[in-house]
Amino acid sequence: MDIDIQQLIFEFVGGLGIFLLGIKFMGDGLQKTAGDRLRDILDKFTSNPFLGVLAGIIVTMLIQSSSGTTVLTVGLVNAGFMTLRQAIGVIMGANIGTTITAFIIGVDLGEYALPIIAVGCFLIFFFKNQKITNIGQTIFGFGALFFGLELMSQGMEPLRHLETFQELTQSMSSNPILGVVIGTLFTVVVQSSSATIGVLQGLFAEGAIELRAAVPVLFGDNIGTTITAVLASIGASVAAKRAAYTHVIFNLIGTTIFLIFIGLFTQYVVFLQDQLNLDPKMTLAYAHGSFNIVNTLIQFPFIGALAWLVTKIIPGEDVTIEYKPKHLDPIFIQQSSTLALDQAKAEVIRMGEYAAQGLEETYEYLLTQKQKNSETALQIEGALNSLDRKITDYLVEISAGSLSELESAKHTALMDSVRDIERIGDHFENIVELIDYKMSNKVNLTEQAQEDLNDMFDLTILTVKQAVKALDNMDREEALAVVQKEDQIDKMERNYRKKHIIRMNEGHCSGSAGIVFVDIISNLERIGDHSVNIAEDVLGE
Repeated sequence: MDIDIQQLIFEFVGGLGIFLLGIKFMGDGLQKTAGDRLRDILDKFTSNPFLGVLAGIIVTMLIQSSSGTTVLTVGLVNAGFMTLRQAIGVIMGANIGTTITAFIIGVDLGEYALPIIAVGCFLIFFFKNQKITNIGQTIFGFGALFFGLELMSQGMEPLRHLETFQELTQSMSSNPILGVVIGTLFTVVVQSSSATIGVLQGLFAEGAIELRAAVPVLFGDNIGTTITAVLASIGASVAAKRAAYTHVIFNLIGTTIFLIFIGLFTQYVVFLQDQLNLDPKMTLAYAHGSFNIVNTLIQFPFIGALAWLVTKIIPGEDVTIEYKPKHLDPIFIQQSSTLALDQAKAEVIRMGEYAAQGLEETYEYLLTQKQKNSETALQIEGALNSLDRKITDYLVEISAGSLSELESAKHTALMDSVRDIERIGDHFENIVELIDYKMSNKVNLTEQAQEDLNDMFDLTILTVKQAVKALDNMDREEALAVVQKEDQIDKMERNYRKKHIIRMNEGHCSGSAGIVFVDIISNLERIGDHSVNIAEDVLGE
């Protein structure tokens, strides 16, 4: 038996590549079809851990990747949308949802892979409608997944005749830990638990590996898939790190429990295989599914303990951006509109402080070009939008009652201020996008331009802060100072534009740098305008 090593490696690696691409395309297609609803599912369903598990299952089935769901969850925790305990439920669900891929692979569609790909491509290329192209993308991914598997199995077919490989599987069946390690490493390398299982199902179907050796690899694969989330949580908030590590701990505990009872588990899998007369691929799919469902059932009651453990492992204070309003209690609306207005005002001030913080983060991003700053700024922008809606709704409810003249003036001022603060968020979001553009197109600003930006940012940040302070204390002097500062910002903008044009004419700076520079200063100038609007609400003009 002469084995062509090169062909073996090429088919395996190429097949793996197409498989991973297929999963990604399928997940992306589904994600675009479901759109923001995924985030909504995670947001709405997570009120208690049990619903969290369901949400985790649904979302993971949709995006075909447990690490994808975990990364989304880490993002939501990081953004303060979700608490650690809710996140743990979602992560448990994600582990169950990911087993769907194994079941899909178990349905042997290999021979139909190419026509499925063709249908997908047809939908992608011949239709302009976004919805249809998304569905096409999903179908293409689905086909590519099977095509890749088919190539991989072809590549692995000769493996069972290799001495070394037979010895390896022998030692794997006698020493389960080795299997776990191999499963973990392979999954870490390809960053997809489904790929490991696909390979394993292929080997098992080819008869190149026996059940006793395959089961530990399944366990290891669940540990390996947690790496993605851990990588995603680097540089994220403390809470997000905790969510990611929960995933690791959850799978480590599960694997440990199952390794102790591995004999029993293998017997159970054989029993399933006989009872439901499953083919080899389905057998492993059921084994994987059972492992994750049982693991979740065992650990579900201990969510609190898991949260406690991970808080001990990763100490530190959470600094999260609160998306949800803190002060808006509907009770006040019935009781007294004066109190309710005070509550609304407190929330508006909090929102204003966020706006200033977002602007500072944007400035930091301009200076350091660190992703962390831009992420924080965009999260704050998201929080501003969410607070804007909540506060406006609250104020509308207040206005349904009867307001005195004084109150109604205050009410109008708050309504206007909320809108202005939200617009400030939009403007610094624009600036973040401009900085992104500047970085991705390697646009360089001249030193003079950078200094001008620094001065203007400093002044604008001060102005925003002062406007918020003026609103907080209803302080006329502060408000007048804001009006003066804004005047200064306007002059600055006109002046810097002129200087910039001179630089352009003298050939010191490029056209694209000019666009970035002028757009940033005009956004800052607009932020100044909105600060003045807030100050004018205080002055009652």
